[in-house]
Amino acid sequence: MTQRPLTRSDNRWLAGVCGGIADYFGWSAGLTRLGYILISILSAGFPGILVYIVLWLVMPARASA
Repeated sequence: MTQRPLTRSDNRWLAGVCGGIADYFGWSAGLTRLGYILISILSAGFPGILVYIVLWLVMPARASA
């Protein structure tokens, strides 16, 4: 079974991180963004902005078709 790589999405608001995660798992991009924002705001132990920046740097961009 071939697994596709986790990449940043073209369906982006900022860097495509949440859109890429949504594409990878087959979720709605809007709900993924909303969930990420809620987790970031409501959890003192989840440094949302820092994690987003790290994912932005680590996740490769999607290859152009």
